[in-house]
Amino acid sequence: MCLAIPGEVVSFVEGNDQLVLVDVVGVKRKINVGLLEPGEIRVGDWILIHVGFAMSKIDEKEAAEALAMLELMGQAFTDELTAVSESRID
Repeated sequence: MCLAIPGEVVSFVEGNDQLVLVDVVGVKRKINVGLLEPGEIRVGDWILIHVGFAMSKIDEKEAAEALAMLELMGQAFTDELTAVSESRID
């Protein structure tokens, strides 16, 4: 099962305006924000991530609610965190 998972933008990747470094429950990965409007994302923003791409910008409350819901899903949430931790966008 693939889920969309919230992550907080930590920084922009130098030299590539479509990649950001995102923290997802302590796991940091590069995420492509090319599907969002240019200039829409800033450090500290929350985004909803699916398969390495930012699908939308969300607020911190929505992110907390989504994470709480995902944690209740047990193994599916664990599997998604594993997928995030093993993914790489260079």
